[in-house]
Amino acid sequence: MKQVLICCLASLILYNCAGETIEHRVDKIFSEFNNKTPGAAVAVYKDSVIVFAKGYGLADLEQGPKINSATNFRLASVTKQFTAASILLLIDDGKLSLGSKLVEVIPGFPDYAKDITIKHLLQHTSGLLDYEDYIDDTVTTQLLDSDVLTILLGQDSLYFAPGSAYKYSNSGYAVLSLIVERLSGQRFPDFLEDRIFKPLGMNNSVAYIKNYNVIPNRSFGYVKENGEFNFSDQSLTSAVLGDGGIYTSVEDMQKWDESLSNATLLNGETLQESWTKGKTTGGEIFDYGYGWRLTEYNGYRLDYHTGGTCGFSNVYMRFPEAGISVLVLINIRNYPALDMGKKVSDVFLAKK
Repeated sequence: MKQVLICCLASLILYNCAGETIEHRVDKIFSEFNNKTPGAAVAVYKDSVIVFAKGYGLADLEQGPKINSATNFRLASVTKQFTAASILLLIDDGKLSLGSKLVEVIPGFPDYAKDITIKHLLQHTSGLLDYEDYIDDTVTTQLLDSDVLTILLGQDSLYFAPGSAYKYSNSGYAVLSLIVERLSGQRFPDFLEDRIFKPLGMNNSVAYIKNYNVIPNRSFGYVKENGEFNFSDQSLTSAVLGDGGIYTSVEDMQKWDESLSNATLLNGETLQESWTKGKTTGGEIFDYGYGWRLTEYNGYRLDYHTGGTCGFSNVYMRFPEAGISVLVLINIRNYPALDMGKKVSDVFLAKK
């Protein structure tokens, strides 16, 4: 039986053998952030209960609010697990299946897409071209998921035959959000609100559309250039929702973590398939499920996803054998969130 060292509990103050508090050990990982810099929100969940949560730095350099456990960050590609969950909910509703063809749900795709299935889109084996490589140089307004579809409809080929290879695809997840809209009759943010956020009590989470909804307790994004932090909150692709448009906090993500641990939103069989490595038609195994990267770390199974975009760098890590989850949300572009998350996990997991 694997032994897990739980280094921080809500009701106890624990120390390592050197007499150093857990909080101090985590503080050192994020010591570069202060009341003059952007920063991070960090949480550790044990059996989906928050056992450590703390903010470092500022959510907004101009206005000055400090980051705390309720501060909302743009999740970037951590969003993909919510997009995948939305599709799986529709499958549970009987509105489609993993084997449903893309062209059956969104008619009008060129012939190249005739063999693409929902499962291909979920696991990045569709071969769809990366829409970001085909944005016209004259475009100055933010793209929406529907604009991604327009770009794809204008193409005449794939990277490879569907199912034959794995290639990470933001295009596929933008298309999945449009499938959710077509089959549910709701805008993607409203579907998320009605089927995921509200049932789980994630009351401050939102898939953000300018002038349509608002982000409570919002953090803004920055980039570090020549030793200074410059505002860098939005890009041309920041309004595409299916691949990265959700804002949430470490408090709300505890409720998501709990739903995954207890299978309260999706059934256990569906979740296990979500965390099962994919296989190409040629038999090659790859480390991706349905919105999850699947690997190991220090001898523990690790299900995780990173998220990097204009102004934000994040990682959400789950160690199911240990019952430990780690979340690091940073409002700075191109920051080593995964490395920081691993360092936090080292504090809370026993070495094997």
